[in-house]
Amino acid sequence: MNRRVIIALIGGLAILALTGAGAYRLGLQAGHAPRMGKTERKVLYWHDPMVPGQKFDKPGKSPFMDMDLVPVYADEAQAEGGVAVTPGVQQNLGIRVAEVHKGALARTLDVVGNVAFNERDLVLLQARSSGYVEKLFVRAPLDPVRKGQALFQLYVPDWIAAQEEYLAVKRMPAGADTAGLLDAALQRMRLAGMTEGQVRQVSTRSQISPRITVTAPVDGVVSELSVREGMTVTLGTPLFRINGLRTVWVNAEVPEGSAAQVQPGMAVRATSPAFPGTEFSGKVEALLPDVNAATRTLKARIELANPGGKLVPGMFATIHMAPAKSRETLLVPSEAVIQTGTRTVVILASGEGKFASAEISTGAEANGQTEVVKGLSEGQRVVASGQFLIDSEASLRGALQRLGSAAATESMPAMPAKASTHHATGKVEKIAADEVTLSHGPVPSLNWGPMTMGFAPPAGGLPKDVKVGDTVQFEFRKAGKGMFQIVSMSRVAAPNARAGGAK
Repeated sequence: MNRRVIIALIGGLAILALTGAGAYRLGLQAGHAPRMGKTERKVLYWHDPMVPGQKFDKPGKSPFMDMDLVPVYADEAQAEGGVAVTPGVQQNLGIRVAEVHKGALARTLDVVGNVAFNERDLVLLQARSSGYVEKLFVRAPLDPVRKGQALFQLYVPDWIAAQEEYLAVKRMPAGADTAGLLDAALQRMRLAGMTEGQVRQVSTRSQISPRITVTAPVDGVVSELSVREGMTVTLGTPLFRINGLRTVWVNAEVPEGSAAQVQPGMAVRATSPAFPGTEFSGKVEALLPDVNAATRTLKARIELANPGGKLVPGMFATIHMAPAKSRETLLVPSEAVIQTGTRTVVILASGEGKFASAEISTGAEANGQTEVVKGLSEGQRVVASGQFLIDSEASLRGALQRLGSAAATESMPAMPAKASTHHATGKVEKIAADEVTLSHGPVPSLNWGPMTMGFAPPAGGLPKDVKVGDTVQFEFRKAGKGMFQIVSMSRVAAPNARAGGAK
């Protein structure tokens, strides 16, 4: 009885051991086999995390470090410089996205300038005869005057002789020569500087009039007063300078980059802090050919209607221009554009909480919208707020990757000083425009074992007789950034040549 129990116990233990061993093997297989069905993950490529720029299409040992290559899965791959942000963090950062759309940029241009006199609405009064200023009715510069208002009274001694001669001829008995003498006397009064009205007055009244009262020819402001009571003036002496205020000029400063939008004849609106809520209409007279070297602006001469003479020289005015609409182009919110100093970028939202930076070229900007000339397509989504935090995070990750790559390069096994190129034999697995995949044997000069990896093709291209499946001998060298480039390659003639490729 005891013997049967012992035999049964031994049999049970044996079965249990076999079952455990089988389960252990199945567990190992399950741990290494890819998950199937809904949980299957697609491997894009294998790489060395310390040298992420080099990609391999098969698992194996890293040629750079004493470690296995690591798979990169499709659901983990992100655009270069990209980051992933969870929905909760997005809400905390206040991230807001906007869609890239097509539209015509409704440009507006607001510039500031100073009000000045309209130099085309100017009257200069000069002395038409030599004399003395007896009375001055307008005594201070910038006094307003009306048309016909008396300005000053001038006593002209030269007029007395001309008028006396005329009156003497007029009193002579009528004769054959009287008419000619009378015309000559009238002409001498005109040459003395008398106006036609003054000549008629002397002829009608038959009295000498040695004084003249000068009146304002237009409404305006006395911008310059060069005469005082008691002064002696000579022919041609400037006396008054009167500027009209019916229209005024605004000399507006236009940025050099916006000069092309300003055209002569363009209608404008103007406002002034002195008169809130009041608009003045006008037009662009000219864009003056003079650039201010300090401010990089051009001066636009704007003519404004000035009802009531409200605007006076020296006032500030804001000119509102509306250039013609531009052609339809891609538009993004101006707040989404990041200017780094050397480039212009936006943060693209690719969905599922993933973001990546994209470099763009921009055009004009107006009303919070910026033209995108290059780098985006319609329908893409860009981050309009919180993008600076995402950009800084992406830059930090990129910097860490570059530091890791640099550290990996420094920790790579040192190559022999004389071995600038290396030799190997392998089998051509794949040929692409920028990469040739080879399953090669050991490379003693680099302490490499057999593996499958990609190489940059030779500068002159592969030999014409080399195709996929051929066994080749090749020479290669390090090309930087974790890549190796083929220097030369030749087919191995023997069909049974050892490929030595890793399986």
